[in-house]
Amino acid sequence: MALTESRPLELTTGVDATEDQPLGAFTRPRGVTGWRSWLTTVDHKKIGIMYGATAMTFFAIGGLEALLIRTQLMQPNGQVLSEEAYNQAFTMHGTTMVFLVIMPMLAAFANYLIPIMIGARDVAFPRLNALSYWIFLMGAIVLYASFFLGGAPDGGWFGYVPNTSITFSPGRNIDFWIFGLQITGIASTVGAINLIVTCLNLRAPGMTLMRMPIFVWMSMIAQFLLLFAMPIITVALFLLMFDRQFGANFFNPQAGGDPVLWQHLFWLFGHPEVYILILPAMGIVSEILPVFSRKPLFGYPVMVFSGIAIGFMGWGVWAHHMFAVGLGPVAVSAFSISTMFIAVPTGVKIFNWIGTMWGGSLRLNTPALFAIGFIAMFTIGGLSGVTHSLSPHDRQQTDTYYVVAHFHYVLFGGSMFGLMGGFYYWWPKVFGYLLSDKLGKWNFWLWFVGFNLAFGPMHLLGLQGMPRRIYTYDESLGLTALNTLSTVGAFIIAIATALFLVNVVVSRRHRPATMAADPWDGRSLEWSIPSPTPHYNFLEVPVVHSVDDFWHRKYTEDEHGRLVKIPPMQAEAIAEARADEDHAADHGHGIHLPSQSFYPFVTSLGLPVIAFGMIYQAYVVAVIGAFILIGGLYAWTLEPSFEPPPPPDPLDDEHAQGDMALVGASNPAIAATETPALPAAGRSSAATDGQGA
Repeated sequence: MALTESRPLELTTGVDATEDQPLGAFTRPRGVTGWRSWLTTVDHKKIGIMYGATAMTFFAIGGLEALLIRTQLMQPNGQVLSEEAYNQAFTMHGTTMVFLVIMPMLAAFANYLIPIMIGARDVAFPRLNALSYWIFLMGAIVLYASFFLGGAPDGGWFGYVPNTSITFSPGRNIDFWIFGLQITGIASTVGAINLIVTCLNLRAPGMTLMRMPIFVWMSMIAQFLLLFAMPIITVALFLLMFDRQFGANFFNPQAGGDPVLWQHLFWLFGHPEVYILILPAMGIVSEILPVFSRKPLFGYPVMVFSGIAIGFMGWGVWAHHMFAVGLGPVAVSAFSISTMFIAVPTGVKIFNWIGTMWGGSLRLNTPALFAIGFIAMFTIGGLSGVTHSLSPHDRQQTDTYYVVAHFHYVLFGGSMFGLMGGFYYWWPKVFGYLLSDKLGKWNFWLWFVGFNLAFGPMHLLGLQGMPRRIYTYDESLGLTALNTLSTVGAFIIAIATALFLVNVVVSRRHRPATMAADPWDGRSLEWSIPSPTPHYNFLEVPVVHSVDDFWHRKYTEDEHGRLVKIPPMQAEAIAEARADEDHAADHGHGIHLPSQSFYPFVTSLGLPVIAFGMIYQAYVVAVIGAFILIGGLYAWTLEPSFEPPPPPDPLDDEHAQGDMALVGASNPAIAATETPALPAAGRSSAATDGQGA
């Protein structure tokens, strides 16, 4: 049975703390400063919040870079940015949005939601989870330190050689890009392994793979893609690093190297990366639409297998980015066909979403609007992408603003619309209050209008021949009107994003004293627990009997096949019967609440020190960074593990008054910062503290 109401909690400090609301991510146990609990946390919920907050910060920074770009191009012969500054702005904008915004936003959703959607108390390796966040942050710091240390990267987010070789980029700009991406790649790989193991090993009893929520499925597929794609870009970055730092010639044609090799390596990573960025957003939309249509997801098995198909086929389309390099007719034909074929599983998803809404009792709340907007914008982006499968068409579009339009319709119109819908949908589960639906609808419509105004005209600009990556253009080309419209659209997007932040502040000020656990009448397990999510997630690990198990606890069908709500008394009786059955079958997992640790943060500090040492060729500094890294890992392995004490005997009068059993930690001072005791009912004889990571 899931926890449905607050109960008295006894903290490890021994102080009674009866709360009206359950302990959430922002609860600070008495006597502990706030920053320390965030610095040392290994709680998947806090780590998810940190990923999200960091990503939103870089979204604002990347957005400012975009506004600078569009202001420069608003009129012919713009003087807002110099040529060098423009190259830095568009390079950092693309790099930021892909690697520091969408990827960590998806990591935020995956970290927070996957455990509570599969009935787990945390991820498989909590400390490894913390390490992945801190490494990501260190990589972002290395990237943006370039602005203060001589100049930002200026070779494009794709880093084509020979433009990024030491001959044509003799400064340190590109070195910051190389090492920043290498560090963030380590974070992505570590996080991918953790989430895959979590999905495969920590599902609640009864939750087979074909009963997992579709968001969990799409996120797991994306993690597998990350696991195999990140080593490819890492190899490419290492080769470029050796070319620049040590005079190697991997990409130097005069010494037997091949600059086209970079393009093969980058796009062999880059096109699966597109699906890494879009598949979890598809999962978010697939969670939102059934709830607001009051219907099951249409074709659940087909949606699962189409996602798997996209993951497999995504590895066979990378060379359509390279039709202009002279691959030959056989290779061009093969990749043209594969580009056409990958539209099939994508189209299946679109029709399944439409089938979910068709005939449903559709409620157009803000999450539903963003989900529907995702379908419309992603469909446009997909159709413009299929045109690239035709080689003559692709050659005409290459390096024009048509490609810029397509890319943004997929990743902004797709990923960002889906993510924003997810923010509005799961916000009460994370923070304990709903965002204003009225402000949310203004947010959606301004985003929708601004987005189409910003990127729709770029299709026409590209077909009229406007090249991408140029910092100015002549008035005689006749491109002024469309560029002005595009710039106006970009500023409307900025206003809409600011309105989202206003919504957060206003809604928090007017939040209710208590928050319903299930404000949307949800279908999956996360809505069965209080809002905000308690520290321990589930009082007792639930047992799953079907897809959308929580929905079936609330509703049934009458003799005419019509949906009817189960009366509360009957629902309680069914829940008790299920609980008795599950206990008789000896189902359930042990408690999975590890104590906090400084070592993930300390370990991550070694990587930027190594990077700065390599960038400035101060190898002594790099060695110091290696010592920090290895020392942090070694101390991590020596940190004592802890096995919690057994639960008290309920018949023992000494403990009869307590509703909670203490959960200890290896360090009592640290334990008091985050780990509240669990109700005795939530324990099992297999309880572990989960410090294996």
